[in-house]
Amino acid sequence: MRQDLAAQARRLVSTRFPDALGAVLGGSAASGRVTAGSDLDLAILARVGTYRETIRFEGRVAELFVHTPNALPELFAASRADRRGVMQRVYAEGVVLHDPEGHATQARATAETELAAGPPPLTEEQREALRYSLTEAMDDLADNPDPEERAALADGLLRTAADLLCDHHRAWNGAGKWLPRRLRAAAPALGAALLTAHRTAPEDPTALLHASGRVLARTGGTLREGFRREWSGSGS
Repeated sequence: MRQDLAAQARRLVSTRFPDALGAVLGGSAASGRVTAGSDLDLAILARVGTYRETIRFEGRVAELFVHTPNALPELFAASRADRRGVMQRVYAEGVVLHDPEGHATQARATAETELAAGPPPLTEEQREALRYSLTEAMDDLADNPDPEERAALADGLLRTAADLLCDHHRAWNGAGKWLPRRLRAAAPALGAALLTAHRTAPEDPTALLHASGRVLARTGGTLREGFRREWSGSGS
């Protein structure tokens, strides 16, 4: 199926972007985690235009990340800033479909270097805000008897714990299905403990509280009293 998706992606590029400077197939179709419903994640190096568009091609959804070579440094910078490295992974781990002038190869080299360097560390203010949020979420989860509310609290707690733990290991983070993948890569044992505990938290939050406490122990400890955050904006 992986080869079929690559062939389908090449047909899309030749049909929709005949003058493209480069094209790279990323996501599940490139990584081998292919399902019947997998979409096509395509980075298109275009001569003009920078945009993201969702289309359907030959019955399959395709996510198009279209940009000029000059726009790519800005896109890479945005992916570093959100600490997920999405565009870097498309180029570093994707399948090059079209590269007549070497632009995709050059982008891949840059992406590999940036991925190896890791994301920028959180600022001390950001880290303290996450520690406070995780401490508060743990307190709420421990005291809440409602399974549905515990499920909602557990989701936010997992997200915050992942942010702290990935930063602690200078590892890239993720969202959606990429969150557990990145969490396991950053901290295999503790990441797996968080994910397993998250599933059982609506019925019994004990394991998730314990795993989250281990995250806090690695990242500065609980934070309640003494936390202060300045309001920003007008009127101060």
